[in-house]
Amino acid sequence: MTVMVAVPDSEEGVRALEAAIAEAGERGTGLVVVNLTLGEIDLADVPEGMACELVGRKGRTDRDPADTVLHALSAHPDVDRLVIGVARRSPVGKLLLGSLSQRLILEADVPVLAVKLTAH
Repeated sequence: MTVMVAVPDSEEGVRALEAAIAEAGERGTGLVVVNLTLGEIDLADVPEGMACELVGRKGRTDRDPADTVLHALSAHPDVDRLVIGVARRSPVGKLLLGSLSQRLILEADVPVLAVKLTAH
């Protein structure tokens, strides 16, 4: 079995990657990292010996990050856990803007581990 993590370009994405690495290590599984950023992801914290696959967005067809993650899930049937970062949003923000995390929680066919930022 494998752990998948969705990594957007945010502090929540960094925290999700950290949690996914820990989750895969505890479970003794591999890791699939879905890069939702516009740049490179630093995978230096992935332990040597842990199988790690990086999945990137491919262009126009991958504009919707939720679709990218859901497609990656369908392409990796061995994934049995999805790790995502979540952010606190205002009631108006929830009403007006779509939520990547909400959509993934509702539409993913595997259990989702939602990771919050720690309070400062």
